[in-house]
Amino acid sequence: MSPETASTTYRRNHFFLLLLIGFISTVSSDELEFLLNLKTALSASDTKVFDSWRSDNSVCNFTGITCDDSGSSVTKIDLSHQNLTGSIPFDSICQLQSLEKLSFGFNYLHGSVTEDLNKCSKLNYLDLGNNLFSGGFPDISSMNGLLYLYVNSSGFSGILFEFLSIYRNSEFSGTFPWSSLENMTELIVLSVGDNPFDKTPFPEQVVKLVNLNWLYMANCSIGGEIPAGIGDLTELINFEISSNDITGEIPIEITKLVKLWQLELWGNNLTGKLPVGLRNLTKLEFFDASINNLEGNLSEIRFLSQLKSLQLLENKFSGEIPPELGEFKHLVDFSLYRNQLTGTLPPQLGSFSDFNFIDVSENFLSGPIPPNMCKNGKMTELLMLQNNFTGEIPASYSDCKTLTRFRVSNNMLTGVVPNGIWGLPNAEIIDIAMNNLEGGITSDIANAKTLGQIFAAHNRLSGELPPEISKATSLNTIDLSHNQFSGKIPATIGELTQLSSLHFQNNKFTGQIPKSLRSCGSLTDINMAYNSFSGQIPADLGLLPTLNSLNLSSNQLSGQIPSSLSSTRLSLLDLSNNKLAGAIPESLSVDAYNGSFAGNLDLCSQKVSQFRRCSSDTRRTSTQLRTVITCLSIASAIALILLAYFSYLKNKSLKEGQPRSFKEDSWNIKSFHVLSFMEDDILDSINEKNFIGKGGSGQVYRATLKNGVDLAVKHIQNSDSGHRKKKHSGNQKSMEFDAEVETLSSIRHVNVVKLFCSITSEESNLLVYEYLPNGSLWDRLHTSKKLGLDWETRYGIAIGAAKGLEYLHHGCERPVIHRDVKSSNILLDEHLKPRIADFGLAKIVQTDSTDGSTHVIAGTHGYMAPEYGYTYKVNEKSDVYSFGVVLLELITGKKPMEAEYGENKDIVYWVCSKLKNKETVLSLLDSGISDAHKEDTLKVLKIAIKCTSRLPALRPTMRTVVKMLEEAKPCELVSIIITKENDGKKKIDKILP
Repeated sequence: MSPETASTTYRRNHFFLLLLIGFISTVSSDELEFLLNLKTALSASDTKVFDSWRSDNSVCNFTGITCDDSGSSVTKIDLSHQNLTGSIPFDSICQLQSLEKLSFGFNYLHGSVTEDLNKCSKLNYLDLGNNLFSGGFPDISSMNGLLYLYVNSSGFSGILFEFLSIYRNSEFSGTFPWSSLENMTELIVLSVGDNPFDKTPFPEQVVKLVNLNWLYMANCSIGGEIPAGIGDLTELINFEISSNDITGEIPIEITKLVKLWQLELWGNNLTGKLPVGLRNLTKLEFFDASINNLEGNLSEIRFLSQLKSLQLLENKFSGEIPPELGEFKHLVDFSLYRNQLTGTLPPQLGSFSDFNFIDVSENFLSGPIPPNMCKNGKMTELLMLQNNFTGEIPASYSDCKTLTRFRVSNNMLTGVVPNGIWGLPNAEIIDIAMNNLEGGITSDIANAKTLGQIFAAHNRLSGELPPEISKATSLNTIDLSHNQFSGKIPATIGELTQLSSLHFQNNKFTGQIPKSLRSCGSLTDINMAYNSFSGQIPADLGLLPTLNSLNLSSNQLSGQIPSSLSSTRLSLLDLSNNKLAGAIPESLSVDAYNGSFAGNLDLCSQKVSQFRRCSSDTRRTSTQLRTVITCLSIASAIALILLAYFSYLKNKSLKEGQPRSFKEDSWNIKSFHVLSFMEDDILDSINEKNFIGKGGSGQVYRATLKNGVDLAVKHIQNSDSGHRKKKHSGNQKSMEFDAEVETLSSIRHVNVVKLFCSITSEESNLLVYEYLPNGSLWDRLHTSKKLGLDWETRYGIAIGAAKGLEYLHHGCERPVIHRDVKSSNILLDEHLKPRIADFGLAKIVQTDSTDGSTHVIAGTHGYMAPEYGYTYKVNEKSDVYSFGVVLLELITGKKPMEAEYGENKDIVYWVCSKLKNKETVLSLLDSGISDAHKEDTLKVLKIAIKCTSRLPALRPTMRTVVKMLEEAKPCELVSIIITKENDGKKKIDKILP
């Protein structure tokens, strides 16, 4: 080749190379733009996923991005599990022409999935599951090469979306586009469950997808019968269609699915028997057909030896449990609760595996309890109540340290309760009631640190209560009634500060009722009837703030009825058949307590006709008797009289607005802001004329300073005030109070009420807050102070309160769980801007907590999340639920609890019952909301429904709630004011937003 020819060839090749490079550069530039659009639309505050997404970086080096071998085209986007929020710009990313995989699963993405998704026609993998999308799912017929489709638990809705988007002219039908599946013949995974689609029969398109090996259609409004064609899906290893409205029998064709590993049919309306041939499913490891109307025997189950989990609870199965189940070497979860089964349990049940739990409660089973279910030390729950089991509790369960629930009540068990049962270190409930068991509670109970409930009523238990019971500090319920316990109740029982229910009736207890019960501030129910208690009724019982029921009848109690009981709000009071004397307190002499004092011959009353009238001599004699008893039992009687007199003067001065002794206390002030007032300015305000209300933990007064500024002062009386304290207990209480106040005082947010300072003494705590002149949101929505709030104002209150809670959950050094979010704890300033208030129940989430939760039950009925009913583990998601209720109040104008909802029903139930059609959805809205803002209101209704999801995991975080509310900002209204000029022509004078 000549030099000239070589030069020409070089120039030509160089030209094509430059052209190719230019083309590649152009493609990469476009794809870079599409991906940067995606980055702009999403937020990932908790991860660094987008740090590499820079314009100066190669697209193929972006986190979550995969390119083809040439590096010229994006083929995969995988941003699952990244805590992402925002809406996906499908119109942009579906322009990536070579895109084969799109995965956004397990994030917090919201908004709608638009028709633009259909442009991603080359996808073989699509995962949008476990997000917070709204609206229906678009037609995806163009994706006929799809192999994997995950859209489960993504918030896609049916009818509700239709009406939430009525003003948006949405083209989505509200149902899943089942017809899109007709050409997806290669589909391997179809996961569409946990979405509230419109109800539809079992889609016929599904049974034609013969290559499916994973089919998840649980909880997505499927009805009708399972078609016989299900037998054609012979590649299935997983079939889940739980929690729908499936009717009819389990088709016999299902026995053809011999590769099945999991079969989930629970929560439907299936009838009939287990199909003959179910034994063919020999690879089945998980089988759940619970909560149906199935009947017949379990003979087909005896061949399924690979089972790890068998759940058939709440059906109508009868006959005996196949003995072969005792030989199953993999079975770990076994639940046949509430059926009609008879016979015995296989004696070897659980002997060969790491058995986890058994629940065979509410059957007619008999014989002994199998002894080896905790042989490998892994069992967590043993639930066998309400059967006919006999024999003793096997001693082997004393060493089962993993047990959290031990329930064998309502059987015919005999023998002594093994000592170690009482000391199981992880037990949360021990239920042995209604048997013929003997023995007593042993000192082993000191090891039961997590034990919350003891149910041991109606047995033959005896002996004294060990003082070590006070070491089981999580106890909230103790029922030892109808046994033969004797001796004194240990004084240390007062250390059980979480105790709410105490039932000791029908035993042989003696001695005095412990005064230490006063320390059990959560007690609501005390029953010590039919024992031999003596001495006086402790006056301190009347100081229990939540006491609702007190039964001390049929004992040997003497002395007077404490006047302190007058301050309680008892729905039940029974002091009958004792040896009480003196006058019945006037406030207890009401019809509600008729019969509460019968059988006490030395009582008198001026109002209760069944008793003799109290004469002055009688009252004087009773007073003298009380003085004698006091002198004999308390050496420092004079000191106590002086203390009582001092307390009387103090209370009197407070009521009269002259807090002389109150001011003379030794006060300690801690400021958290620059103060323009003195201690005395605040103390002077604590009087009746300045009283403005009662918060969750104290009375609130208005303090007007000399400069005209108003403050709010909460007066919290120390619970030990006026009573003998243990050494250092007052200091400890003060330290705890100061620690909590200091934490809350560090909060600086425009939507959280400002705490200026705390002023404390040995007797009282004063918290000085900013004064909010418009009261609470509750007042403005529901009381005589009700205001006609327009939607813009309601929205402003909602977004402000949400930002306050977001700050508490996400903006503090340690998250703060308020635990009593409600409209009465949202205060409004002069401009109706909201403040989150009343932290009487707030708890700081400990940084070393393993689950980020608090184990204290608190809150207000109607606002409390459902998990309060079954767990003590309450976290930020419980606040989210309560905030969702507040949103419903703002939207509907109704209270959380009203008679029209039905008995034991709340606003969440009522709203959900109205999500049927256009008219019922719109009927939810408060009449004070204008038609122009109904679309905006419906957007917030959608958010409220997400917040009040029954499952905490499905609720958004407050950070996500704020973002969704910001996107639901009301459209600006334009008012055109038209005036007429002198010539009669109209003109636009001005435009007002």
